Amino acid sequence: MRLLSSLFVRSLGSSAIACGLTFTTGCGEATKPAAETAHHEGDGHAEHDEAGHPEEGPHNGHLIELGKEEYHAELVHDDATHTITLYLLDGSAKKMVPVAEKELTINLVAGGKPTQFKIPATPQSDDPSGQSSRFELVDETLCEALDDPKSKARLMLTIAGKQFSGDMAHEDHDH
Repeated sequence: MRLLSSLFVRSLGSSAIACGLTFTTGCGEATKPAAETAHHEGDGHAEHDEAGHPEEGPHNGHLIELGKEEYHAELVHDDATHTITLYLLDGSAKKMVPVAEKELTINLVAGGKPTQFKIPATPQSDDPSGQSSRFELVDETLCEALDDPKSKARLMLTIAGKQFSGDMAHEDHDH
């Protein structure tokens, strides 16, 4: 009986050591889930590129996410003419989305002062009658505030009866 007991304890000890080695050496980079390692590889934008989400809109403007990428707005502003143009786009940020809204609203806080701007609809030639996928305003104050990193701006609009808002802050990308 003692012999069996002694063999059992040795067997358990060997198994415990083998298990311990497995746990301490088995957690290298190669065994991490793909979701943890993929995020750190490349420039961090691979997931967006693979999903067909461009980094800028069709008019080379800054994209504003609306909802959980249900829609996008593309911000184009011309500093020389002080013109702000917003284009409404689908979730892939490729196709125009005309809406019945007569204007979009930008809530801006610049220099600690809140201001609201109404951006009127300026329909494109292929927008359906009574709808617009483009909104435009000439305003030097708004144009300059959107360039100021201390300003905070938020786009407010309704698409298909649902309210959306999106942060209009410009992001500086290193690539």
